[in-house]
Amino acid sequence: MTTYLRTLVGALLAASLLSGCDKVERFFKGNSQPAPVAIPAQQDGRVAMLLPDFTQLVTRDGPAVVNIQASREESAGAQASNLPIPVPEDDPLYDFFRRFIPNHPPQREQPQEESVSFGSGFIISADGYILTNAHVVADSQQVKVMLTDKRELRAKLVGVDKRTDVALLKVAAADLPVVKIGSPADLKVGEWVAAIGAPFGFDNTVTAGIVSAKGRSLPDENFVPFIQTDVAINPGNSGGPLFNLRGEVVGINSQIYSRSGGFMGISFAIPIDLAMSVVDQLKAKGKVSRGQLGINIQEVTQELAQSFGLQRPSGALVVRVDPKGPASRAGLQAGDIILKLDGKAIESSKDLPVQVGSLQPGTKIKLTVWRKGVEKELEATLAELAQDAPSTQQPQEESSPQGFQFGKLGLTLSELTPNQRSELGVRGGLLVQKAQGPAARSGLQAGDVILGLNQVEVSTIANFEKALASAKGHIALLVRRNEAVLFVPLRLE
Repeated sequence: MTTYLRTLVGALLAASLLSGCDKVERFFKGNSQPAPVAIPAQQDGRVAMLLPDFTQLVTRDGPAVVNIQASREESAGAQASNLPIPVPEDDPLYDFFRRFIPNHPPQREQPQEESVSFGSGFIISADGYILTNAHVVADSQQVKVMLTDKRELRAKLVGVDKRTDVALLKVAAADLPVVKIGSPADLKVGEWVAAIGAPFGFDNTVTAGIVSAKGRSLPDENFVPFIQTDVAINPGNSGGPLFNLRGEVVGINSQIYSRSGGFMGISFAIPIDLAMSVVDQLKAKGKVSRGQLGINIQEVTQELAQSFGLQRPSGALVVRVDPKGPASRAGLQAGDIILKLDGKAIESSKDLPVQVGSLQPGTKIKLTVWRKGVEKELEATLAELAQDAPSTQQPQEESSPQGFQFGKLGLTLSELTPNQRSELGVRGGLLVQKAQGPAARSGLQAGDVILGLNQVEVSTIANFEKALASAKGHIALLVRRNEAVLFVPLRLE
């Protein structure tokens, strides 16, 4: 204990000599320092660190954080039946027993039950605009906002954007406390951040941690480069603010990664700059418009980069082009790798949807693509992204013509029939009748359709043989399986 006190006193004296006692005092009050202060190493080589103080942040910005209660009506759960045996009405055997029991009364209409979801939000303007998550308030009949001064206000839903999970509310009030908006671009991995919300209904709960990563892409979340933190987030925190040490909101707490349903050390926040751009559109027209190219893409792995002659894995690999979309009109092809958009590098495939989605329909863009070992420049005009993507019909089963064996690859292939081409909406391709050996180990299976080899379109067995001969051992097959299209690197022994 004596050694620890000497170290702490020495650290404070050193800070006083280096920066002045008034600066150290301001740090403890939480005013001037946006991050912990590191003190030079002592004789034993250790570095003393002053931990952040969130007290002033909570006092100043806590009143701008609100609790949200959203009510909606839902059908009641399965009702116990009136049969003389205990079979619920949603049981598969219910109809069977009902047919053999005479004079059974008709099924009653299920009553409506009110369900309530709870979340958090924060006030972004003194006249009553409030930000929260879309999943907290979507499809609700009534939204109530509770302030820290115990006021309860009815909120109007201005608009919802489910793609980014952002919703904008409006309450009839004035001179409300507001948060300050920060810049997520200035966040650094390892920086301290804090969340205020109502986990499990415990209002104005403060939790803190650090930024674990930036630009995270999650499944089915193509338009949000999430901020990952280890701040404790639980049910009820959704929609609440994520603060930096300057008391600025840098994100909206939205999701957690959990196998138990509770916090497990990984949480995700929507960058506030993205949310504010959504707010501007929701205020102006009640919905969000986004640009789209009309393509499907996948990540470029090291094996795919070798197959396409790239020095390093980067960019977005095009696996499908909508024949009626902007990319098709611009000349983009399956197998192209998009390296840049308007001169900005696409380091990963997840970067492209974020950049394209941030632009308005009608915007003209320049694409730098890698095609068969050469960079090309293309121009495209973005179309508007539909709210709900149309579904595509599944191809029907049909007998295939005689197969051709490629023993070295472990593939037995046949050319698509006219009916198969029509069902799939492709000009040609090869149906995988059997996959074994290297092909099976690469993930190929019977029923897959091969549309290309490396960056060469394949429609016949002859095309496939020619492309295979020029592949020089690095093979990437463009494969369609049901509705998914992707490149599969084929590893030869």
